[in-house]
Formats: sequence, C-alpha cells, structure tokens
Amino acid sequence: MELDERKLKILRAIVRNYLETGEPVGSRTISKYTDLNLSSATIRNEMADLEELGYILQPHTSAGRIPSDKGYRLYVDQMMAEKEKEVQEIREQLLQKEEKMDQLLKQTAKLLANDTNYAAMVSAPVVRGNKVKFVQLSRVDTEHLVAVVVAEGNLIRNNMISISSPIDDETLLKLNILLNTSLNGLSLSQINLGMIANIKAQAGAHEDIVSEVLDAVAETIGQDEDLEIYTSGAKNIFRYPELADNQNASEIISAFEEKNSLHSFVRQTLEEESQNGIQVYIGSESPVSSMKDCSVVTATYDLGEGMKGTIGIIGPKRMDYEKVVDTMKSIMNQLNTVYK
Repeated sequence: MELDERKLKILRAIVRNYLETGEPVGSRTISKYTDLNLSSATIRNEMADLEELGYILQPHTSAGRIPSDKGYRLYVDQMMAEKEKEVQEIREQLLQKEEKMDQLLKQTAKLLANDTNYAAMVSAPVVRGNKVKFVQLSRVDTEHLVAVVVAEGNLIRNNMISISSPIDDETLLKLNILLNTSLNGLSLSQINLGMIANIKAQAGAHEDIVSEVLDAVAETIGQDEDLEIYTSGAKNIFRYPELADNQNASEIISAFEEKNSLHSFVRQTLEEESQNGIQVYIGSESPVSSMKDCSVVTATYDLGEGMKGTIGIIGPKRMDYEKVVDTMKSIMNQLNTVYK
C-alpha cells in the first residue's frame, strides 16, 4: 500500500525525531514537529494506521512509537531518491549553464575587442571561498559507501569508501544528519581541528568513515579548478606604432595564445578581494612582463555563490581610459546578472 502525503510526513517526522532523541515519539511531539496543523487525536489515528502497516512500532504500552525496519527502509529510499534527483538536476543545470556561459564569454571578449579596438580577455567563472551545500552518504553494497559532496557553485565530488562491516539504515541516517548538521554552510577555513575532533567523537565506531568524508569535503571546496580564458583582438595591437614592432607585438600575442601568464594574472586578481572593482595597471605596474609597455584594465564579475571571473582590456598607455572604464562597467554589470 502506497502511503498518502500526510502519513509520509508523519512517518518522516517520527524517524527524524527518533534519530535525534533516541526516545519513542508521541502524537503531541509530532503535532509540533510537522507543518500539517493536525490535532493529536488525528495524528494518533494516522500513527495507528502506520503501525498496522508495519512502518512503526510501539515498544511498550503507553509509549510513543519508533520506526520499524520497514519504516527506516521507506525513509532511506525516499531520501536517497530525493538527493539523487537533486544531484542529477544540478548536473543538468551545470551542463546547460556551461554551454550558455561558454558562448556568452566568447561573445563578450569579441565585443570588448571590437568596441575598444584593443585586445580583450575574459576568464570563465571559478569558485573562490566556496562552502558545503550538503553531503549525501549512501550505501553501494555491503562493503562500500559513496559520499557525494555538493558545494556552492554546484561543484560535485563522489568518493567511494570501503567499510569493514555492513552499516544499517539507522546508523547511515545518523551519520548523514551528523555530517550535514555540522558542515552545511561552512567554508574550508571554518572547519577547524576542534570541529573535526568533535564530529569524529560523535561518529564513535564510524570515525574512519567520517574521516574519509571530511577528506572529500576538503578536496571539493578547496579544489583549484582548471581556468578557461577567452581572448579576442590580439591583432589590434598592430594598430599602435609603439606596440607594433616585432618584439613587443610577438610577446603580447604569444601571451594571448599560450595564456600561461594570463592564467597567473587572473588567479592573482581573483585572490585579492579588494579587486572586485575596476583596476588600471599602467606600464611597469602590469603583473604580466610582456605587457610592460601597455596599460591593462581589469574588472571582476561576480555570479554569486563564490563564482567570480575577470575581464581584461590590454592596449597602449595612451588608451581611451574613460571609454574603456565605461565599457568594462557595462559588461561587468551584465555578467553579474547572467545567473540571477
């Protein structure tokens, strides 16, 4: 028999409350715990049906109810299905956004170059200082669990964990609650040694599992993503005699083609929070050695959830700064709202 929504909500509330307290759960507790706005009498009737169907048990007379194995199984299966659906939706959204963003940033670099008659670059957004969204610990078989860690920016990491003995549903649920209650919304810098020790202590005999999950969390929210940079208009350098001699032009164009120095430059701008506005580097101030005879103007766009990227214009020192800054402000504002 498939449970209706009301019975499912009551069963979920019983399971969650029992996992948190370890005590049998009564109808009065459930009436405060759910958003059903039902009387205790109505909840008692529903609990009686759940007991008859084998989803909950009454350990002794006049006591509240606790989940049965069948109740745990339904709770776990539904929770797993919901989390799996959420992860799949995130993956699909990412694919769509990545394709859309790829085209948008290529067009943006081309637009900047055409509009200013200088060389332009735009970096794809990367996640900085991201935080844990949720952790899903699931059973693969009797010897393996998989930890799915989802971070801000919808970074996803799967980590397979070997276990020496099977873990029952109640223990798995308690570990998931422990991990999510402790870690959700935290950045890597906020997960200190004292917190780690406390989580491991609460995990008890399953400390080794928690340790591997924490390693996966650290790798996910601390990972350094590959940085994609889109460039356009390198040949505009030849418009300006002071940059057009063979050595200057070839060095600048080489920097645009190879992108190694641009990668370092972009990472530097993203590391410095103070550079969320527009920055102007003139001549020797440029952090890219091949551009010491140029001016470089950069701006950081922010898509939210820690996702940031850099826009850059490279031209002669006599560039039209007012026009460049106005163009950068316009592009930065448009990119800031692209995911909103």
